Amino acid sequence: MVNEVTIRAYRRDDQSATIDIHDRARPIELLGACDARAFVPLMDDREDFEEFLSARKLVAERGEQVLGFVGIEDDQVGWLYVDPDCARQGIGRQLLRQALSLIDQGAQVHVLDGNKPALALYLSEGFRRFDQFDSDNHGYPCRVLMLVRSAD
Repeated sequence: MVNEVTIRAYRRDDQSATIDIHDRARPIELLGACDARAFVPLMDDREDFEEFLSARKLVAERGEQVLGFVGIEDDQVGWLYVDPDCARQGIGRQLLRQALSLIDQGAQVHVLDGNKPALALYLSEGFRRFDQFDSDNHGYPCRVLMLVRSAD
């Protein structure tokens, strides 16, 4: 089916599309969680960009269009971003489930407190709150929740 979403391994030529998705979705992630001025484009944040590069990534695509991506590092799930034009279509859930299938032990994720869509997704997929801590996001205070999920 032409409109079917497929999940595949990240390729180097996905970098531009995934960075664009991150930079368009990140301000939405910050809504209700942190001051919007905390947003920094990925290419302008050396530390985050290095973490982005080091993570094993999967992408969701329809045809040749990248719709979202997720990163995995050890038992950590991160970098789950979906193109805002494709939000609420189950793409994030597909990416999360595929990422979890690649993690042998239990998984954990950090999510900004106040990021209600992400929190709802993780909780609906079997994560539970484990810890929380105050942090800062480019100099702006935020609270981070650590969620964990037992191995299946």
